[in-house]
Amino acid sequence: MSEQSTQPKPASDEPKFRYTAAVAADIEPKWQDYWAANHTFEVPNHPADMSEPKAYILDMFPYPSGAGLHVGHPLGYIATDVLGRFKMMTGHHVLHTIGMDAFGLAAEQYAVEHGVHPRVSTERNIARYREQIHRIGFGHDTRRGVSTIDVSFYKWTQWIFLQIFDSWYDDDADRARPIATLIAQFADGTRPTPDGRAWETLAPQEQATIVDSYRLAYIAEAPVNWCPGLGTVLSNEEVTADGRSERGNFPVFKRNLRQWMMRITKYGDRLLADLDRLDWPEPIKLQQRNWIGRSEGARVHFPVTAVDGSEKTIEIFTTRPDTLFGATYMVLAPEHELVDAFVARAWPAGTKDAWTGGFASPAEAVAAYRAQAAAKTEVERQTEGRQKTGVFTGTFAVNPVNGEGVPVFIADYVLMGYGTGAIMAVPAHDQRDFEFARAFDLPMRIVVAPPAGWSLDVADWTEAYDSKTAQITDSANDEVSLEGLPVPAAIRAISEWLSNKGIGEGTVTYRLRDWLFSRQRYWGEPFPIVYAVDGPDAGIARALPDSMLPLELPEVDDFSPKTFEAGDVTSAPEPPLSRASDWVNVTLDLGDGPRRYRRETNTMPQWAGSCWYYLRYLSPDDDSRFVEAEAEKYWMGPKSAEDTGGVDLYVGGAEHAVLHLLYARFWHKVLFDLGYVTSAEPFRKLFNQGMIQGASYTDAREVYVPADEVEEVDGAFYYKGEQVTQHFGKIGKSLKNVISPDEMIDEYSADTLRIYEMSMGPLDMSKPWDTRASIGSFRFLQRLWRNVIDEETGEVTVTDAEPDEATLRALNKTIDGARNDMEAMRFNTAISKLIELNNHLTRLPAVPRSAAETLVVLAAPFAPHIAEELWSRLGHTDTVAHASYPVADPAYLVDETVTCVVQVSGKVKDRLEVPPGIAEDALRELALASEGVQRALEGRGVRTVIVRAPKLVNVVPA
Repeated sequence: MSEQSTQPKPASDEPKFRYTAAVAADIEPKWQDYWAANHTFEVPNHPADMSEPKAYILDMFPYPSGAGLHVGHPLGYIATDVLGRFKMMTGHHVLHTIGMDAFGLAAEQYAVEHGVHPRVSTERNIARYREQIHRIGFGHDTRRGVSTIDVSFYKWTQWIFLQIFDSWYDDDADRARPIATLIAQFADGTRPTPDGRAWETLAPQEQATIVDSYRLAYIAEAPVNWCPGLGTVLSNEEVTADGRSERGNFPVFKRNLRQWMMRITKYGDRLLADLDRLDWPEPIKLQQRNWIGRSEGARVHFPVTAVDGSEKTIEIFTTRPDTLFGATYMVLAPEHELVDAFVARAWPAGTKDAWTGGFASPAEAVAAYRAQAAAKTEVERQTEGRQKTGVFTGTFAVNPVNGEGVPVFIADYVLMGYGTGAIMAVPAHDQRDFEFARAFDLPMRIVVAPPAGWSLDVADWTEAYDSKTAQITDSANDEVSLEGLPVPAAIRAISEWLSNKGIGEGTVTYRLRDWLFSRQRYWGEPFPIVYAVDGPDAGIARALPDSMLPLELPEVDDFSPKTFEAGDVTSAPEPPLSRASDWVNVTLDLGDGPRRYRRETNTMPQWAGSCWYYLRYLSPDDDSRFVEAEAEKYWMGPKSAEDTGGVDLYVGGAEHAVLHLLYARFWHKVLFDLGYVTSAEPFRKLFNQGMIQGASYTDAREVYVPADEVEEVDGAFYYKGEQVTQHFGKIGKSLKNVISPDEMIDEYSADTLRIYEMSMGPLDMSKPWDTRASIGSFRFLQRLWRNVIDEETGEVTVTDAEPDEATLRALNKTIDGARNDMEAMRFNTAISKLIELNNHLTRLPAVPRSAAETLVVLAAPFAPHIAEELWSRLGHTDTVAHASYPVADPAYLVDETVTCVVQVSGKVKDRLEVPPGIAEDALRELALASEGVQRALEGRGVRTVIVRAPKLVNVVPA
């Protein structure tokens, strides 16, 4: 919103040497250049003495956009800089830097829309971000600030991918191991092949299929989130709750496509268990637990005779195997791979009209329903209360506990992304199954005793009944009976029976799905994978050797993904790299002579680089390894057997609760299992800063208008004469309310920006931006300057006199309070204490040097430029960044006196100012001699005196 400048207007008689924006514009670049020239914030990869204290402080990777930083972005960066400077001043080695997360869809879309190469536009955006970051005056070790698009960086992203590709999860050892150890087990017979044949008798294709089923990075035909409007597949996390793309808001559909996946589900238990060992906010832990979604239950096999006469099995997972006797039908997701095997040639005799969808044959019904389901988003398919739809396949499965035939349907309320993509339906005890059974006239059987008052005729029910506390009923066969058992006992009994019969087993499943790891885009890391064109191993994925890394992106004229109409569910991905034929088709010698290969044309998702960038910060120039082992051990190694290790403090927004943190934890754990890192977790402590909110405005069409062109008149808001509606919330380009930090730096100073953002309120809380309120921060800096510098002459005005008692007490209380606040990241209250001390010094006839220097040091983490300038003018030749943070003298933290309340018979009669350490006998004498007590006693004697030194005395008259 437009407003007049809040900076005091320079007057003709304004003091020549007053701290102003012009002064700041001179001194701030000077000290930024000094820090760079003198390597002030550079630290070694690891010190010679690893026992020295350290602090690895990390900001979440910024993604550089064309709009540059807005005032909300630096909040966390300033906070970590303040803490890092404080830690340096308290004797710590501090590693603090910042890099750029620069691959991904946003950069590619911007480049496509503006007709520039994504590298050109991305590097321009990076330069803009770095310029803005530099102006704010961060104490970064700039040597370490890598970008994911640097070839020297993504060489190691590719290398780490290959370590994951060449690994499998050994359930017995409960960790990842090199794939060579698995192949050795098959080769020597200690691990049998699936069909029992000897390993050496298998063809290369057969061996590869078996090995790939174990790899942590593998290719699979999997249900994916296909977004025709973007021309790429998306991870679950890139799809909104409305079933649309997070980027661009296009509809997203489920499709089966051949994609790279990562077997993150193998780490489900460890990802859950280790959350308890992390110093993270509980809401973030809860979101991770919910996302992983661990469920205990059983897998059950339902035998089915396929249309061709072969015997098949439908495997389902259920958390309630105790209700198996109540299963009266089955449902497969429309995308389930077994559907085609079960589509009968004709409707069986007795098929109800409701089951056929009005089609003449099962094949027609299934084909039409699949097309209908494909056009729906995942969210639409799961909407509660929606009319259930489906169609009968014409085939019956067999309920393994009672031998009954149960019809097999397909229905869109069952998803391939959850469980096995198939369910047994127990309509009396599950609401969705109940609704489906009502719609399709399917039988319901009560197997969990309903509460008193419920009809035993399910035809009278309006909803399903489910309970984990009732007893099981009507559930027995010749070999097992669940009759009368409570639910937990019934679950154990049926799971054991299933296992003994070989038709199921108790197991654990997760809501977490394997991670979809490929994208049909240009602007991402190329996979270091090739496929032989011919020969016995044709089509098998082969890793490039380390000597061929990095595999660089080719220069192409057309880097746009092929997009389609938003609703075109029949479309299929066409990666841009597939058009670079000279790059795709190559002749390579991978150890068995020159052969023709075809490169992988998908690229890695944006998350690849952000999964491990914090490790590269530790040794960014090491060409021989992704991280120097000694550096990782020093900066991230565990401090004890119970400690996970990891970054000491990770600061960023809560929006990354799942998306980034879970993936990074997975990659790190694989590297830990393979012995490349000593830390079991990447981030031992996490802090989520709040959001700086800004005003945005919408017109009558609910379209956002430029906030800086809105005017306020008598409490109402107008844009070009039209009244608009004010909203408070996020700041962003799409909301047209971006406020650049450059504006405040130009009008006031970088130090003002820093002080204001840190003083707005608790760091973890959201707060509204108000440019006018920043004048208070600017005036604090002006008073700080004035306490050291004469505004008329520019001379230093401090004296060498010792501070008086009151000043010593104010100084030491500020030191003590500020130190505690800094450790706890209560930066707003620390600044309040500095303002109070500054005001105290302002009232003195002359400021003692020792007091001025202490205040300058205390202010340095928040306002480093003005602090450096004042420190220099006070006669110091070294940087204030390396000065020792003051320590309070305990003698001055004790109050001179405390107030003692004196009572007679419980009623207050006097108050005495006494030393805090006064003895009980002395306090008793003072109280009895006080005028208030003497008046109250009126000559009477004293029966007893109760003394609670130093704050209470109660006299009881005789």
